Amino acid sequence: MTDQDQSEKDEKEVGMDEKADEKTHEKQEESWEEKRRRDPLGSIAWAVILIWAGVVFLASNMNLLETLGPIGLMDAWSLVFAGAGVIMLAMVFVRLLVPEYRAHIVGTLILGMVFLGIGLKDTFGWNIIWPIVLIVLGAAFLFGGIFRRG
Repeated sequence: MTDQDQSEKDEKEVGMDEKADEKTHEKQEESWEEKRRRDPLGSIAWAVILIWAGVVFLASNMNLLETLGPIGLMDAWSLVFAGAGVIMLAMVFVRLLVPEYRAHIVGTLILGMVFLGIGLKDTFGWNIIWPIVLIVLGAAFLFGGIFRRG
């Protein structure tokens, strides 16, 4: 085999590898698109979090938070984080209860609890927040185990 034949063979192999990579990439894009269409829950949750943050900051800028009683004692950032935590936890429970939206929830659950803890730390203090975090995590794992088998 000549050097020219060998280089043509190498070029063909490289071309075939590139085509295989393109097909794999297209399949990944299709599967992500399909997944997004099939499971819009994550996108909806983040959109609601952004809307919540905008509403809270608008209310804060208009001095409306002070009129809300106990909620008015929280600053805007604490309220945003607490609301984001509640929204994330709601998404976890929807994923647990609705079979069409079942997916891995551990990361979302932990993120929701962290957001909620950050938001409520000034209101309740860490000595109350951490036991509540443990209770909610345990309950979520319990519900996940029950509904997964059922």
